[in-house]
Amino acid sequence: MKSLLHKLIASTARKEMISKNMKNDQITPYQLAKGYRAITITAKRYMRDLMLMTAGVFSAAFGFKGFLLTNEFIDGGATGISLLVSFLTDIPLALLILCVNIPFIILGYKTMGSTFAIKTVIAISGLATVLATVSFPNVTNDNLLVAIFGGFFLGAGIGLSVRGGAVIDGTEILAIWLSRKLGTTIGDIIIIINVIIFSAAAYFLSIEIALYSMITYLAASKTLDFIIEGIEEYIGVTIVSSHSEEIRQMIIDKMGRGCTVYSGKKGYGKKGETKDVDIIYTVITRLEINKLNTEIEKIEPDTFVVMSSVKDTKGGMIKKRPLKH
Repeated sequence: MKSLLHKLIASTARKEMISKNMKNDQITPYQLAKGYRAITITAKRYMRDLMLMTAGVFSAAFGFKGFLLTNEFIDGGATGISLLVSFLTDIPLALLILCVNIPFIILGYKTMGSTFAIKTVIAISGLATVLATVSFPNVTNDNLLVAIFGGFFLGAGIGLSVRGGAVIDGTEILAIWLSRKLGTTIGDIIIIINVIIFSAAAYFLSIEIALYSMITYLAASKTLDFIIEGIEEYIGVTIVSSHSEEIRQMIIDKMGRGCTVYSGKKGYGKKGETKDVDIIYTVITRLEINKLNTEIEKIEPDTFVVMSSVKDTKGGMIKKRPLKH
């Protein structure tokens, strides 16, 4: 086992040397250590992805069998198509989940790459297996609760799978591909697909079920966004000021945050005069906006500040506790 691991580490180090046009005659201890670190990071990432996908599969299966199936509610996208066909034909949902998603998996392979396609195959196969073999209790027959909580667990399952680098609903893959071909937005294509699905549900099932299914879709979408974007909402702040050094120091000392300073030109006046200025960029949480605005106003009330929503961050100081002063 140790010999196999050593060979794997050496192979990883050798590939890096080849990619950097380095001589392949001898691998140094540093390169071996770097190869070991790369393998460790990759193994941890795959383990994390597998755990997220597993949690996503069971959450989605619970949403299906604990809420939606017994009440004949559907969702949007590929899952909605599978549910609708299942209700109309009595074909097992597990089989439909596999069959409906096959074209999306092939499209995902061409659009997103082989790793994404393999993970998606594992996730969708896992969902089909759980649906076919695991029993879940029917939680409630109240239509509103079914619509909301069925969508919640289904959306959580899809979101966790996406966090793990896979999908269990291939509609977004189709939307990405069509948006590139047709020049439209992904959101517009998803809306069109879902309008068709819910119209079919209204025709074949009932208008009431279609309306409740729209609530399911909205609940799933909001939960999906929550899972993917995270609990915290970050704000990216760009500050243009003639007192940039003072503001930079304030962000570090009083806010306990890091910042990036880059050179720019400030344009102003009727003739478009320009002036060199240091531009500051920092990321804070939404709870710190008021404090930042107050501190900036103390330094320069007319400072030009632009704020924008940031989905998530990695590294740096933003996910650490601010320094106390």
